[in-house]
Order: sequence, then structure tokens, then C-alpha cells
Amino acid sequence: MKKKLLAFLLTSAMVLSVSACGVKAPETPASTASVAQTETQKTEEPATKEETPAPASGEVITLVMAEVNPLDTIVGMTDAKFKEEVERLSNNTIQIDLQAGGVLGSENDVLDTMLGGGKTIDISRISAFALTSYGGQKSMLLSLPYTFVSRDHFWNFATSDLAEEFLLEPSQNGSGVRGLFYGEEGFRHFFTRSEITGIESFKGMKIRVSMDPIMTGLVEGLGASPTVVDFNELYSALQSGLVDGAEQPIANYRAKAFPEVAPYMILDGHTLGAIQVIITDDAWNSLTAEQQQILVEAGKLASAYNREISENKEKEVLDLLKSEGVTIIEVEDKTPWQEIVKKVVDDNIKGQEDLYEKIVNMK
Repeated sequence: MKKKLLAFLLTSAMVLSVSACGVKAPETPASTASVAQTETQKTEEPATKEETPAPASGEVITLVMAEVNPLDTIVGMTDAKFKEEVERLSNNTIQIDLQAGGVLGSENDVLDTMLGGGKTIDISRISAFALTSYGGQKSMLLSLPYTFVSRDHFWNFATSDLAEEFLLEPSQNGSGVRGLFYGEEGFRHFFTRSEITGIESFKGMKIRVSMDPIMTGLVEGLGASPTVVDFNELYSALQSGLVDGAEQPIANYRAKAFPEVAPYMILDGHTLGAIQVIITDDAWNSLTAEQQQILVEAGKLASAYNREISENKEKEVLDLLKSEGVTIIEVEDKTPWQEIVKKVVDDNIKGQEDLYEKIVNMK
């Protein structure tokens, strides 16, 4: 009996000894060590990620940009360059959602949204004179017929200190948008459904215009009837005979397939197709100073790119149009055209004569 009791006590002691050896240490020290190791790793990680540093806030901003023309046009390519440079300079923390081909509406629709505070469109490429109908007095001067005698003349203006004054006009007058940079899409020319030979051919014609008093005055000076048609409806208006003609830069004329319904183009070059990219004040003010500077720098690069491609692209398209059977009418002497529109110019520079003279003298 004593032997059995002794054996039992020895067995129990062994069990307790094994159990004691299997007791786990408290989890807190292990967890602390793990955290310390993780923190050490964190402090060492940035050395391997210097090429793509994340912004301090980690926030990605998306700005919606509208373009009425396709991406393969001069303006579409300029937009794409702007988008590329913004995203590159911001390390992709500013994204440009570029909506081309008029999916967000006509130029006037887009402007109505932006100026009306709709906040669904932040940036847009527009014709420089599009703001004329919205009270843009300075920008109106850029659309006056035969103001710019050459591309170099325009770029002398677009890269001057005076250009900055023009770009900021809509913000300063309370319109709610501001310009970022200028560009151009070539000289604008008239094209028609029926054959034309010169100024006299326009008498009695219905020529499409936007809601622009300058273009309306120009068309009236030619003896034609200005007819307002939405740009997105222009093809069908020409096809049906609602209008007899319109005007556009050469590249846009072909990109929108207008030669199919209006195969005659006269190279009168009444205005240079000056463009600008604008941003709403709301979108601009939501950015930091650093982000604003990124947009400005990207705009300079896009503007320089636009200057580089515009003339060559225009010549390329003109050659294609000739090979495709479009009748191109050259204008050897523009003096008669300039005389016809002189009243339009004089009427629209009143109060800004000195400013207009500065632009004219930049040639």
C-alpha cells in the first residue's frame, strides 16, 4: 500500500513538472517585439521607394476636362499632352479625366455648365473668343477678322505678359473661370455645300454661326445670312440644307467629316483659331499652391507642344483633303475681305483701341 502511494506521488510530481515546462510566456512581450520590428522595417522602407514618393496626404484629385473635338485633332492632341504633363508632374496625384468628342455637350453647353456653377466639369478647351458671349471684352479682340497676319504674330501675343492679363479676365470679372494657357488650331476658313469662287459667292447664303457677335458681323459683311446652329448638329444642318456653309480650321473640318456634305473650302483665313484651356475658380481654389503651379507648368508644356504640331498638322490635312477630292480655293489678295469687315473691327474695339493696337503691333 505504501509502495502504491509512493508511486502515485512520484507520478503526480512528474506530471506537474512536465506541465510547468509547457507554460507559455505572456503574449505582450512578443507583441511588443513584433511591433518594434515592424516599426524598424517602416523606417527603412522609404530608401527603396524614392522613385515614386507618395504625397503627404495620399489624396488623388480627379479633374474632369471637356473637349468638343476628337483626340486626333490639333486641339485633342494638345489636351492629351496637357493631361500627360499634369499627371507626370504631380506623380499621378492629379488625374485629368479627358472627355473628348463632345460627349459632355457643345462648347456653349460646357461653358453654361462651368459658368453656372454646375461643378460637373472642371476644365475645358474652348475657342479663345467663346467667352465673348459671356462678357469677355478682351478675349473678343482675339477673334476680330484679320487681327493676326501670321502664326508667329499670334505666338508673339500668346507668350507675352499681355496674354496673362487676357487669361485672367473672366475670373476678375466674376465669370467664375480663368484661363491656364493659349494655343491655336490654324486659320479658320469658310466651306460650303455648293461651288464658290470668291466673296461674291456668299451673297444670300445661310452660313452657320455660334452665338458670337463677331462672326455674325463678319457673315453679314459678306452679304450672307448668319444662322445659329449647335456645332454637334452642324453636319446634319449642312446635309439637309438648313445652312449652306460654315467655317472651321482645316483639321477640324476634316475630322468632323464636313467634306462629305460641304466639299468646297475657300482659304480666306479670316481669323486664327486661337484656343485656350480654362478651369473653374471653384476647382482652382480647391487646389494647393503647389498643385496650381503644376497645372501652370503643364499648360506651358502643352502650349509649346501645340505650337510645334499645329502648322505641320494643318499642312498634312490640307494635302489629304486635296487628294480626297475637296475643292480648295486659294485667296491671293485678302484686301477686299479686310475692307468688308473693317466696320466689324471698328465697332468692336471701341473703348479698347489702345489694347487692340498693342496686339496688332506684335507682328
